[in-house]
Amino acid sequence: MRLFEDTELFASGLRGKTIFDLPDTELILIDTFFSKEESDYYYETFLHQTQWRAYEMTMFDKVVTVPRMISWYGEKEKIGTSDSNAEWPTELVTIKDKVEQETQLDFNAVLLNLYRNGKDGVGWHSDKENNTGKDPVIASVTFGETRMFRLRHKFRKDIPPVEIPLHHGSFLLMGGTTNSFWQHQVPKTARNVLPRINLTFRSVDSPK
Repeated sequence: MRLFEDTELFASGLRGKTIFDLPDTELILIDTFFSKEESDYYYETFLHQTQWRAYEMTMFDKVVTVPRMISWYGEKEKIGTSDSNAEWPTELVTIKDKVEQETQLDFNAVLLNLYRNGKDGVGWHSDKENNTGKDPVIASVTFGETRMFRLRHKFRKDIPPVEIPLHHGSFLLMGGTTNSFWQHQVPKTARNVLPRINLTFRSVDSPK
């Protein structure tokens, strides 16, 4: 991993809000949701102070380690084999407050993903429905390297895939029936890229 001074290389997006005109989804992007200075600070803080860990999942009757690192804060939710972190850092609370003010929604959990380089990514998927419901609202914040966020409709082949570059300090809101009708991915890349940190805020039901 590279150090903080590399954040001078991170590109911010254009100011403003984009509401995507797509069927079966509510998708909103706000570039520069955080200023360059704020984004640099959060990037450095999360990169070096988060207790990152490997994430294991079962695939085709085998346990595999996914190509990224994670950290989870939530309602005693379990991701992989480890419990959630108990106490939220001040920086996470501050970001959550700004996200909730923008969306007028409440979130009680957040998954942090660290994409260390171009070899890290996540394949096509829809989010699991356990503890979040069929169509959860996902509020996604990005710090660090710009990576491409792709979406494809599950059923309509006439709709071309959508590509959204998520820049340093950007905010993406996925709501409506997005999870039922669309899949998304962050593909790997052969380019020599710096780390990217992604925070996805969710509303999670307490385990029964």
